[in-house]
Amino acid sequence: MIKIHIISIFPEAFESYFSSSIIWRAIKNWLMDPVFYKLGDFSDKKFKHVDDNAYGMHGQVISPEPLSWALEWIFSQLWHRVPVVYLTPGWELLQQEKIENYYDTLWWEFIIICWHYEWIDQRIIDLYVTHEVSIWEYVLSSWELSAMVFIDSLVRNIPGVLWNKDSLEEDSFSKKFDRQKEYPVYTRPREFMWLEVPEVLFSGNHKKIEEWKKNNLK
Repeated sequence: MIKIHIISIFPEAFESYFSSSIIWRAIKNWLMDPVFYKLGDFSDKKFKHVDDNAYGMHGQVISPEPLSWALEWIFSQLWHRVPVVYLTPGWELLQQEKIENYYDTLWWEFIIICWHYEWIDQRIIDLYVTHEVSIWEYVLSSWELSAMVFIDSLVRNIPGVLWNKDSLEEDSFSKKFDRQKEYPVYTRPREFMWLEVPEVLFSGNHKKIEEWKKNNLK
């Protein structure tokens, strides 16, 4: 089982997504255990604020104190440090091969920091963050969204999460397909609006079907 500690200003943002589909199946079958921490609970400010004005720029930045206290509290409960993932638009883009590497290196337990406003204080990155992850070259208002993307792409690699293990092997960007997009896929009916399913897929000849797949990678 993989255990993911998620620090967020709005942990309730995960409720709908984590209670459906493949993620819910992973949680229900004890293959994944998400643990949520509301950042405001670690604030010593009157109204539980976790941000402050940025030095030398516009906007608000998440203060280092509540984040540090949250991280240290998690470490104290675990009796040891675990990897800390920071989701940011300013790092190397996430790719399938990187996901597989993260699955190998983060396996068992890690922390994800979800931020709002502009950024988090750089000193938290310097002191605690072990992995910076970017899901693409754009900025989001809610990095809970990017956390869901990262978690989904990671969790589907756990044996038993997908109904068919072959689905993972023949996904787009898989090793089998040399990191290319997968071939076109079809289902019933055999003919739809004058377009027909390629005849080779009905041949029963597995060798020819595999050749067709490789020749039709996108």
